[in-house]
Formats: sequence, structure tokens, C-alpha cells
Amino acid sequence: MSAFLLAVGQVIIIAIQLYIWLLIASAVLSWLIAFNVVNTRNQFVATVADFLWRVTEPALRPIRNVMPNLGGIDISPIILILILMFLQSFIRNLMLGV
Repeated sequence: MSAFLLAVGQVIIIAIQLYIWLLIASAVLSWLIAFNVVNTRNQFVATVADFLWRVTEPALRPIRNVMPNLGGIDISPIILILILMFLQSFIRNLMLGV
């Protein structure tokens, strides 16, 4: 049974790490779009941007609702990444205890 729990823990850690990379990609792409480095009229860019927005926005929206307005700065991805890193650390510590 413990081998199964270790495998599930590893899958969860990998999924969290993948989601962190998607958050980073979403933030970088939003900066590139904001500074007109990439053109959203390009179908590939629009598709990638839409995918990243659909994947990350449901997790970022509750954080944005709680946070005060900081002007044009959005630190909700940083807060979510820190939460996810804490969750990864917590899962790793649980797995070491198994």
C-alpha cells in the first residue's frame, strides 16, 4: 500500500510542477502581449494564450478577488506559485513519513 501512496504522491508533485510552469508561461505570454512583442492576431499565439488563460484563470481569480488593487501590477501568479510550492513541500514531507 505504501508504494501506491508514494506513486500517487509523485504524480501529484509532477502535476503541481507542471501547473507552476503553465502559470509562468501564462505570465510571460501576457507580458509579451502587453508590450506588443507577439501578435494575438496570429492564430497559434491566440490559441496558446486562450489555452493558458483557461487553465490558469480559475485558480487565479479567487486570489485576485481577495487582493487589494495594486495599480497595474498583478502578483496573483506569484502568490499561487508560493502556495503550490508549499503544497509540494507538504506532500514530500508526508511521503517521507510513509
